[in-house]
Amino acid sequence: MPTIDEILHVERIETDIYRGPSYPSVLRRTFGGQVASQALVSSTRTVPDEFGVHSLHGYFLRPGNPDLPTVFLVDRIRDGRSFVTRRVTGVQDGEAIFTMSASFHIRDDKGIEHQDKMPPVVGPEELHDRRDAPTEFDRKLFAEWENFDIRIVPRDQMSLSDYFAAQQRVWFRYRHRLPDDDVAHVCVLAYMSDMTLLGSASSIHRDEHVQSASLDHAMWFLRPFRADEWLLYDQTSPSAGHGRALTQGRLFDQRGRLVAAVTQEGLARTLIDPSKHGFPNRLEE
Repeated sequence: MPTIDEILHVERIETDIYRGPSYPSVLRRTFGGQVASQALVSSTRTVPDEFGVHSLHGYFLRPGNPDLPTVFLVDRIRDGRSFVTRRVTGVQDGEAIFTMSASFHIRDDKGIEHQDKMPPVVGPEELHDRRDAPTEFDRKLFAEWENFDIRIVPRDQMSLSDYFAAQQRVWFRYRHRLPDDDVAHVCVLAYMSDMTLLGSASSIHRDEHVQSASLDHAMWFLRPFRADEWLLYDQTSPSAGHGRALTQGRLFDQRGRLVAAVTQEGLARTLIDPSKHGFPNRLEE
């Protein structure tokens, strides 16, 4: 299977035009994290090195074809002294499948500082490797993601809050050493952030077959981190209804530092005959 370096190796076609590679997939549509991370890489190529990405907001407009490369068109919306803004459109077969705004900021250490505490959680070393997943879909998907170590915390080992409707916690990391470059880790986390998050909406509907697909995705990068070291993805789904589910995630490193936050909305349609829809986009514990 491709490494994350290969997935994120976007090719420059022309000024502000890039092409992201495609790879075989068990999913019927291009994995959203792949499109978002390739779009982010494309935008970073147009920004001076002293600016670091601090947020992105993306919309998945059409299902991508996993067998086709995606062309990314970058618009230079604003170049300021402290902030830079880019808009990126991902195109396949002449149609936009994804659009994203990304904001870049020169780090400023002057200001207030606080963060939420990391919730109590069992360590990743005490959980089994997802390569030994119990279902056929999980085994095929984790074969595709074999370079990522993903460990879902069982519900009976979680400290749950009565104030959250649905909760899920996941430890993950990239299995191999990544470059000592903040941009590389941010782009890898953008890819990883789409893994398992919509599944938090199904965590309390275990007997339902749900068609899920990302609709929009927003991230904020709060502190430096390494994506090749363990990160806790603390996930909640505050609401689901009308065929959609809202999900949120907070990412902590093992020192308890809050390094990123994610909000995503996705389809959450109940299927009468799930066999007609291929593999679900939900991972089992």
